[in-house]
Amino acid sequence: MARKALKLASWTGMALAASGFFLYSNKYLDPNDFGAVRVGRAVATTAVISYDYLTSLRSVPYGSEEYLQLLSKIHDLFMSFDDTPLGAASLAQVHKAVLHDGRTVAVKVQHPKVQAQSSKDILLMEVLVLAVKQLFPEFEFMWLVDEAKKNLPLELDFLNEGRNAERVAQMLKHIDFLKVPRIYWELSTKRVLLMEFVDGGQVNDRDYMEKNKIDVNEVRLSSHGCCARDAHRGQISRHLGKIYSEMIFVNGFVHCDPHPGNVLVRKHPGTGRAEIVLLDHGLYQVLTEEFRLDYCHLWQSLIWTDMERVKKYSQRLGAGDLYPLFACMLTARSWDSVNRGISQAPVTATEDSEIRNNAANYLPEISQLLNHVPRQMLLIFKTNDLLRGIEAALGTRASASSFLNMSRCCIRALATHKKKSTCSSFRRAQISFSEAFNLWQINLHELILRVKGLKLASWILAFLCWLLPTPY
Repeated sequence: MARKALKLASWTGMALAASGFFLYSNKYLDPNDFGAVRVGRAVATTAVISYDYLTSLRSVPYGSEEYLQLLSKIHDLFMSFDDTPLGAASLAQVHKAVLHDGRTVAVKVQHPKVQAQSSKDILLMEVLVLAVKQLFPEFEFMWLVDEAKKNLPLELDFLNEGRNAERVAQMLKHIDFLKVPRIYWELSTKRVLLMEFVDGGQVNDRDYMEKNKIDVNEVRLSSHGCCARDAHRGQISRHLGKIYSEMIFVNGFVHCDPHPGNVLVRKHPGTGRAEIVLLDHGLYQVLTEEFRLDYCHLWQSLIWTDMERVKKYSQRLGAGDLYPLFACMLTARSWDSVNRGISQAPVTATEDSEIRNNAANYLPEISQLLNHVPRQMLLIFKTNDLLRGIEAALGTRASASSFLNMSRCCIRALATHKKKSTCSSFRRAQISFSEAFNLWQINLHELILRVKGLKLASWILAFLCWLLPTPY
């Protein structure tokens, strides 16, 4: 019971972290991470083959006769199977294996009793949330239970996860730096998922990136011995931002669990360029057309500091009179910075400290806001927060360039909607021209920013070369 109460506390912590205020450091919580963590069991089929041996494999003595018999069942399906999991979470764990045709695969197996245990967990959570409501009427957390009831059955269906993976791979096939592992359906069921094995390091593992010479935010020495920032600063962070901007603004189909264990980085085997590998496709949010377009308008207004439209579209998304708090939660910036323009200056240590210190004063308002915004927004909040955690780990907080990339996606999405809504060829041509012009303006603005950055970099480089002795 105590463990369940602690799990509820974790959910409450997630609700606050999802506000973008980073209340409890950069350890991000999974809103669907509940249920007893059990070890190994799965069901897979090549016809009607039971995969219950994985449960037993954990309960018999290592090296015993029974252990070897169970191991032979695995070899009926696999040439080799590593019984030590690559990773484990509350719902499943992943093993590396090799099929008889030589393909290396990742085998995701659901823990035993999760299906039965999950309904009990949700019931207990509901009781505890109601108890909290009685003690603290100003706090509204029933939405946590509602979201769990909706999302957990989807996450427990691994066939649904496989379909999500194939959908997002097809949807973003034009992005050459994204890799979604292929699903092998012939040995996949609702409780076992076989997929292509893709090696890589977690997106926040800077040591892995340095070892494999993957650019994140490197400082290199020029041939003159002077320090110069890599021109591709924050490449991984920008790639991830582009992927999620496409998901949210253009397609309205959003991977909502981008914690570092689900986002890997590797060098593409062919090109040697940095590539992002997206894993764990069980939890997606499908945005309605109305929500997606309002969200596009809101971010456009935030990027270009149109405060009247910030208010308008925040209220359309359910923020009401709390729209300033809503804008701060979305951007993880202070209200002063939102008014000055979030793309004008990066987050300072002072601003970060101010947000952390003041967050506790707004807990009732945060609770009220989370209870009134559309349910689609809740997973978007969580996704934004996880992405900011990755940026913080990489040391690449959102820059003007990342906001411009978001703006490009918003312009494309809004133009596509307008063209669908008209039957006039002339009107569609007007919309296309306006879209091209707006994108050209953004490209010009980005070019100006780069030129200014290069000038500043050249000044710094000249100064450092003057300070440092020339090596002989």
